Amino acid sequence: MKSFVFYSLFFVLSYSLFAQKKPADTLMLMNGNIVVSPVLDTTLFAATFVDPKDSLKKQHLEFFNIFAIRYHTGEMVYYYKQDTLSNWFTRDEMYLYMQGERDARKGFRAPGSRYGTMACGLVGGLSGTFFGPLLPMLYFGLVGLPKIKIKHNTVSNPDYLEHDAYLLGYERVARKRRRIQSLIGGGIGLVAGYVLYACLHSYYPAGLK
Repeated sequence: MKSFVFYSLFFVLSYSLFAQKKPADTLMLMNGNIVVSPVLDTTLFAATFVDPKDSLKKQHLEFFNIFAIRYHTGEMVYYYKQDTLSNWFTRDEMYLYMQGERDARKGFRAPGSRYGTMACGLVGGLSGTFFGPLLPMLYFGLVGLPKIKIKHNTVSNPDYLEHDAYLLGYERVARKRRRIQSLIGGGIGLVAGYVLYACLHSYYPAGLK
């Protein structure tokens, strides 16, 4: 039993030291995120790498979730493949699309969506009726329609703006951000409105109670 514990501890410590000494590689994921960590294996249709948050653990990602891996040696291995069913972008177009997603995720904010739907929720809640949520829900349904305005200070490379693939990636994340902020704002406003209604409805004019 002591030998088993000793060898187990030795294995864990050895693996930890190996993971720390191995140079970091860069995994470029299909969702636009980037993971910097030593890649241990790329067999069985998945990449195994050291968990960036815990060097004693490993993580696995299937190849279809990976655009490419840039190894510390400078070698670039691509896993994205263009096809006619789902991956209709070329490799270069997909790279630009991913850059658009990353830039929007890092720089796009939607305060108007949050505060606009918050105001709608507040008004709906103050009505004190079963139909109170309809107003913020309507706002939520329309918030993704207006054109996305890309601020130049959120763009990592101004030349990207000349490419439709980049714009599509940016807009996809930006519209999602709008909806999320709208959902949060609407919920906050609606709860606040109903609370205020419970406290103040006795002071409402007779026709509004």
